[in-house]
Amino acid sequence: MPPCLAYDDKGPCSATPTPLLLIHGHPFDRTMWRPQLTAFSAGRRVIAPDLRGYGASPVTPGITPLSRFAADLEDLLDALGVPACVVAGLSMGGQIAMECYDRLGPARVRGLVLADTFPAPETPEGRRARNATADRLLREGMRGYADEVLAKMVAPDAAPAVRAHVHGMMTATDPEGAAAALRGRAERPDYRPLLTRVTVPALVVVGADDEFTPVSDAEAMHALLPDAALRVIDGSAHMPNLERPAEFNRVLGEFLARVDRAP
Repeated sequence: MPPCLAYDDKGPCSATPTPLLLIHGHPFDRTMWRPQLTAFSAGRRVIAPDLRGYGASPVTPGITPLSRFAADLEDLLDALGVPACVVAGLSMGGQIAMECYDRLGPARVRGLVLADTFPAPETPEGRRARNATADRLLREGMRGYADEVLAKMVAPDAAPAVRAHVHGMMTATDPEGAAAALRGRAERPDYRPLLTRVTVPALVVVGADDEFTPVSDAEAMHALLPDAALRVIDGSAHMPNLERPAEFNRVLGEFLARVDRAP
């Protein structure tokens, strides 16, 4: 049985307009989507879960592959009676969104939003680095890691409240859950062939100053998708949905309206 995921489920429980599933990144939780929950739940159903090992969801030590996260989300959609939705993910969440499309197909994933993410498999050096970071988190906890990466997560001129929120999510994450996800992510497949076969509309979003997944990565991913728009959010790094929520919500809203109009 899957873990009982913690989640927010806001807005009208209707298939019209298309529900929206929001998948957070590492090492965050569902609160990273607060601006989007507020903006979009007035008119559509918006579901934002804590992934296994994050936030208020149960922790599974060891290794959590991206396929396990996707299976958990399928179970959640089934339990909530959501037959189809737009799937949006940021960073690791974007890779899980790709896994969801591979698992569920266009009948259930009506649109795909890939924010500050990339589809390539891990390199040998990257696998070693992710496993070394997992070891470090288990040994030292989250604070030192959070202190080091905060400057890359958000742009230097990000609002203090945004910086505090991002740092707080990272330090609150259970090291066992974060380490298990890192080990699973190190073994992820190559999603590039999958993207060439995506038959639903897609939106690629990236912060203009993102160092983890630079604009060049977003451009390459956009080129693989048969039917996709690319939007670059100025003045943001890896978390444009929090750093520049008005602009992020504008481009997401335009994309959702397009999906809603699709036959």
